[in-house]
Amino acid sequence: MSNALLSVRDLRVQFDLGRDGWFGARRVLHAVGGVSFELARGETLGIVGESGCGKSSLARAILRLTPASGGQISFQGEDLLRLDAEAMRQRRRALQPIFQDPLASLNPRMTVGEIIGEPLRAFFSSTMPRDERRQRVLAMMQRVGLLPNQINRYAHEFSGGQAQRIGIARALVLEPELVVCDEPVSALDVSIKSQIINLLQDLQEEMGLSLLFVAHDLAAVRHISHRVMVLYLGRVMELADRDALYRAPQHPYTRALIAAIPDPDPRRARAHPAKPLGGEPPSPVTPPSGCVFRTRCPHARARCTEEVPALRSVGGSQVACHFAEELTAD
Repeated sequence: MSNALLSVRDLRVQFDLGRDGWFGARRVLHAVGGVSFELARGETLGIVGESGCGKSSLARAILRLTPASGGQISFQGEDLLRLDAEAMRQRRRALQPIFQDPLASLNPRMTVGEIIGEPLRAFFSSTMPRDERRQRVLAMMQRVGLLPNQINRYAHEFSGGQAQRIGIARALVLEPELVVCDEPVSALDVSIKSQIINLLQDLQEEMGLSLLFVAHDLAAVRHISHRVMVLYLGRVMELADRDALYRAPQHPYTRALIAAIPDPDPRRARAHPAKPLGGEPPSPVTPPSGCVFRTRCPHARARCTEEVPALRSVGGSQVACHFAEELTAD
């Protein structure tokens, strides 16, 4: 991808769990296992999967909030994993997060104006006058739908949706190029979700943002994303354009996720009930050999036990399945 803003290559995240007892073997949790993808300027990449599949670990590793165990994270051609603390701090002006729980991510002792203006103080305290910072805070509040007279209020005085607008304003006040959204609407009501997603889309178009949008809500991901990456147990199962993935998913896991979406029409829902995927994901401490999805896949064969499927092009999508062409034909 010639215009890639972010390029991730073979990224791995592991957590040392210590020994199993006094004399047991050292245990390692494999949160992210060799993920690779690219993100273009102005693009939104949705990242979906069940809870515990490594979505948040991947997002935090890209921001270097969680240490990566290996791989490469290239942002504007510069490997973030090779930067020292001060150099990475300067790069954070262009890399900003929006967190899952809006109220938990806001300092209860600070006013809205102080929260949104904190990044400006961190980076421009000696070069930007206080009046200018205040004007930029007020302008950003207006852009996200907050009123100027709310600038001296505290986070607990706001609803969840308003609190998330504060978090968005804080992330965007530095005018970043990449925003990593870690399940930004999962804690919100359905009606508020759509407002926040529409707001992110408007701001993306207005400011030329690139977004990584992590979520388990497939409907929200479909609405906001240009492409979608499906994770399972820390590995990429499928990566495709949004419309192609929802219209004709190539991987059995992607098909199972889409089949589990409930139909909003009660009559169709009764006639064709959602089919949740059976079983539980294996432990990331002892992942299965070969294809990590094989223990729940209805099409698993001997080859799936022995060989890790490579992510390859199948029908315009990138799919990690030995038998994707055969299953698509069937």
